[in-house]
Amino acid sequence: MNLIRALLVEDHEIARLGLRTLLEGIADISVIGEAADGKAAVSMVLELRPALVLMDIGLPLMDGIEATREIKSAVQAKVIIFTSHENDEDIFAALSAGADAYCLKTVSGKQLANAISSVMDNALWIDPGIARRVAQALARGSREKTEVTRSENCFRLSTRESEVLDLLVEGMSNQQMAQKLYLSTETVKTHMRHIMEKLQVSDRTQAAVKAVKLGHKPR
Repeated sequence: MNLIRALLVEDHEIARLGLRTLLEGIADISVIGEAADGKAAVSMVLELRPALVLMDIGLPLMDGIEATREIKSAVQAKVIIFTSHENDEDIFAALSAGADAYCLKTVSGKQLANAISSVMDNALWIDPGIARRVAQALARGSREKTEVTRSENCFRLSTRESEVLDLLVEGMSNQQMAQKLYLSTETVKTHMRHIMEKLQVSDRTQAAVKAVKLGHKPR
């Protein structure tokens, strides 16, 4: 059987060593490289063409969500987010970026093996510790009283609001949006308030979840 060529992306050397040891105990895995930041990860993926990338989120130079987005837009590698981050914003931003699995660092070796097997079989794998929250968020969307189509026109968003929504789905903070769009942070907050009003949600996470569920994708 062909070995699954894997790249590890983790900025802490000891954690990287532990993950390598764990992976080497799983049959059919060959660790072909390690990266300590997001930019190096993208470069190594393009050079080494691994079939699988295990990606932390809190990385220097480029975070794991942005690195995942760049990797998924360039190659067909599977990306497993392997992180201690368990807030809703990071979870949905990572999945929106194209991650094939979201694993917390508390998973067992058996669970990690199951996650790898699932994504290599083209399935999405969500850590059991957060799966219920993801399901509940999607269920809330399905119970909404107002039927909304996938057409962005139904959101009645202005061009600038659509741009802000794009960046929200990508997982950017208000400050990052302001820098990207050459706006003040206060202006971004105003656009966010209008977006939440129009989408009939109460916070940023719900706005991102609803946008992704209704098919809104960054242009």
